[in-house]
Amino acid sequence: MRQGGAHAVTGRGSSPALRSRLSDDSLSLLTRGYDFAARIWQRAPHGARAAPMRLLFRDAMLVRGAEAVRLFYDTDAIARHGAMPAIVQETLFGHGSVHSLDGEAHRHRKATFVDVAYEDAQVERLLPLLQREWEAERTAWLGGGSRSAYDAAVGAFGRSIMRWAGIPGTREAQTRWAARLAQIVDGFGSPYSPAYIMALLNRRWSDAHAERLIRAVREGRLDPPAESALAAWAEHRDEAGSLLDARLAGVELQNSIRPMIAVARFVAFAAKELHDRPEWRARIAEESARPGMSSPGPLAVAFAQEVRRTAPFVPALPGWATEDVELDGVQLPAGGRVVLDILGTDTDEASWPNPAQFDPDRFIGLDDYEALAAFIPHGGADVRTGHRCPGEKLAIAGLATAIATLSDPRLQILGHGLGVDRRRLPTKPRSGGRVRTSTDAPRCPLAFGRRA
Repeated sequence: MRQGGAHAVTGRGSSPALRSRLSDDSLSLLTRGYDFAARIWQRAPHGARAAPMRLLFRDAMLVRGAEAVRLFYDTDAIARHGAMPAIVQETLFGHGSVHSLDGEAHRHRKATFVDVAYEDAQVERLLPLLQREWEAERTAWLGGGSRSAYDAAVGAFGRSIMRWAGIPGTREAQTRWAARLAQIVDGFGSPYSPAYIMALLNRRWSDAHAERLIRAVREGRLDPPAESALAAWAEHRDEAGSLLDARLAGVELQNSIRPMIAVARFVAFAAKELHDRPEWRARIAEESARPGMSSPGPLAVAFAQEVRRTAPFVPALPGWATEDVELDGVQLPAGGRVVLDILGTDTDEASWPNPAQFDPDRFIGLDDYEALAAFIPHGGADVRTGHRCPGEKLAIAGLATAIATLSDPRLQILGHGLGVDRRRLPTKPRSGGRVRTSTDAPRCPLAFGRRA
């Protein structure tokens, strides 16, 4: 790959000399968090699809919108290997994971993720596990518990996805591992902070534990279901036909379960939106109470999709330009970084009507959400050939199940602590969305003194 450090990004109203004088934008990402991209778009013409920037002392280009998605996921022009900063890649995704691969190596390993998570049958396997866990959380709240929607989601999602993945263990052990994986997600974006150090320690523990599980299957000491993620990664072979290294297989096992646990952050945002929109909460409660409703209904799913569209989650994704690229009059030489503005694309005024308005109705009746090029909360392009997360259907099912539970009129979502620090990566409402029994709901007399 040609190095682009000696070249300058050029675009409308700019010159190489001017762009070279721009201060590096990396610090803005750390200090402004989710609003870093807005500052860069202020330097570009209104409605621009691309904006020159400097990232880690190299020329780069920030892009947004459906046009940007097409460019970013063009494998002939953009590569992912080495583009993600090491502090993120090593902590969040794991060394050597599928997220850092390109070409045939990426397609080959991605196929296992698709087999494990993407097919509708896998969603059907997960749904009853989710419903059982969220029913337990509802019962705990009705019995006097008052923990946050976020904390409840970490446990409920963790236990559900581990059982789905064929991972053995007691309820308590699975809850503890889920908390470790949630902390990795929480701490990776604060380099060199105590939370980041804790994330490194939890990453080391999780890698060792996952590797032990892979080895136990290969040695015949564990026999997970054939359709499970644990079985798939224990049996996975690379392009040459060799078994994947046990440590790396364990990394990919975690990448099959951790994204669901990360959806707990969306649950916290869902709690905030349900609190602020009682009319939607009432509609979803009515839908969920209908006879025969055994899975999240269309209103809960639409609300989940709108939460995914609007909540600050993944701010941006980087890639390397493997050839000279151009978008909307802005040129970037080969070797520069192309940065896809995820949140800016999900709320792009050229792609969405009234993008700043929270409106789940925009997703009512929409069956093929993957056809929306500018809807990329879990990545874009084709699931099999691009970098769109194959576990997206699982995430939607989990979030919609949580939303249906939180809409129960017997529960109350507390209004304090719902502010969001947009400078922190990743973020969520500060309280996580505290939940307790509604003041007009009867409490179980046997639950006196109970703590969640």
